[in-house]
Amino acid sequence: MKRLLLSLALVVALACPALAKDLTISAAASLTDAFTECKPLFEKANPGVTVTLNFAASGPLLKQIEQGAPVDVFASADQKTMDDAAAKNLIDAASRKNFAQNALVLAIPAGTSTVKNLASLSDAKVTKIGVGNPETVPVGRYTKAALEKLGVWNALSPKCILAESVRQVLDYLSRGEVDAGFVYATDAIKGGDKVKVVEEIPLEKPVSYPVAVLAASKNKPEAAAFIAFVTSPDGAAVLAKYGFKKP
Repeated sequence: MKRLLLSLALVVALACPALAKDLTISAAASLTDAFTECKPLFEKANPGVTVTLNFAASGPLLKQIEQGAPVDVFASADQKTMDDAAAKNLIDAASRKNFAQNALVLAIPAGTSTVKNLASLSDAKVTKIGVGNPETVPVGRYTKAALEKLGVWNALSPKCILAESVRQVLDYLSRGEVDAGFVYATDAIKGGDKVKVVEEIPLEKPVSYPVAVLAASKNKPEAAAFIAFVTSPDGAAVLAKYGFKKP
């Protein structure tokens, strides 16, 4: 009987595949299209791993992680948010890598002509400017810093319609609900023929995207494999397709 039970156990063990792994990736909203395309490519290269993607502005994502959300990989649209995560010991610092760059642009709804450049924003006809909330949204922080350096933030801020992510600013532009908005170059591409870029905004530091494995991840080998994929030639090709530049 013992031999029979042992034989049955061996058969079951050989017949059952390795336990599947569920990998949760929290990523900045601007990465939505690129990471959505990366997901099946990574899963195909890593049988048994299923990726769940969670997109939002970097600030709210960090807040979710702080509150115990079961996240394995965090990809931020700015260094500050990742620095905050590191300061709170939420990430595996050794796993942190910069994997992409972006640009900040001023865009308008296609078919409108009131805003021709940054200087046009001071025109009385311009009453609504879409801006990510500088308190929580990286694109908003980049925007505020750039406008402060140019000495126009205080004058323009009363016109600003604050958004909870860069994709919300893009939605405002696509629907013609604002006269202009500040988004990433990649989001302007996503907007297609509904959005027109009028100017790239100069920044002291480039829009840089870091990614890291979470300290509390229960799937660190798989999380590290995802980062390796994103930083590989295949991952870089997907990012480039959506307008991201190499770090």
